[in-house]
Amino acid sequence: MTRNESRIAETFAALRARGELGIIPYLTIGYPERESVLELVPALVRGGACAIELGIPFSDPLADGVTIQRASHVALHNGVTVRYCLDTAARLREAGVDVPFVFMGYFNPLLQYGLERFVRACVEVGVDGVIVPDLPPIESDELHALCRAAGRDLIFMVAPTSTERHLREVAVRASGFLYCVSLTGVTGARDRLPEDLPEFLGRVRAVTDLPLALGFGISRPEHVAQARELVDAVVVGSALLDRIATADPGERAAAAEAFIAWLRTGTAATVGEGS
Repeated sequence: MTRNESRIAETFAALRARGELGIIPYLTIGYPERESVLELVPALVRGGACAIELGIPFSDPLADGVTIQRASHVALHNGVTVRYCLDTAARLREAGVDVPFVFMGYFNPLLQYGLERFVRACVEVGVDGVIVPDLPPIESDELHALCRAAGRDLIFMVAPTSTERHLREVAVRASGFLYCVSLTGVTGARDRLPEDLPEFLGRVRAVTDLPLALGFGISRPEHVAQARELVDAVVVGSALLDRIATADPGERAAAAEAFIAWLRTGTAATVGEGS
């Protein structure tokens, strides 16, 4: 697949053509059980997910709050490695899942695996993009070049604290979409989104035409409705993992599907009531 055929770009183009906000669920591979993702991802797609963010567990996930830290700990205890994550993506593709996959992983495990080997494997198993939250743009030359040559999207994160210089640096290097962090802090479900989001997202829109995805704190249809006029997609992680963790083991996939469908009520003109 070439850059011009990016599955991520095609997905956002289709969303824009339909005037629709996308929902991108996050799952930690290997949580709650080693192979849970194989059942959960198809359920999320049935619920209306436009793409899936697949977390590669790491022992020191600095950008993540308690929920994803716990999920990473469990996944590592379940023996999940970078190679296993790649194999999981391949098995999902073999099962017919065709929405974009984006790996979210910290830099050290990828460096240990080998950046060139990792990007080559992403191509082989059908992973479309990579988010590396602890990789600053000015230190991303090697991975950026490898992704660009392989037709994969290297997706950068920006936050309300990002300077104008940082936003411009990211805009030059990014492809696929920009991940906009809604707040200053770590991942985790919140009751409400920050009131200054329009100002922050306006600064981002001023430097790029790429689609924007809003993450951190998204947990209710009201949040989705609030984001509808501001961004192209929302990312939901901790709230989804919490919902999966509290479901009976045999009902986890159904609970995940219902949760995404509930969030999607926020993409309509009238926000839905409860799940």
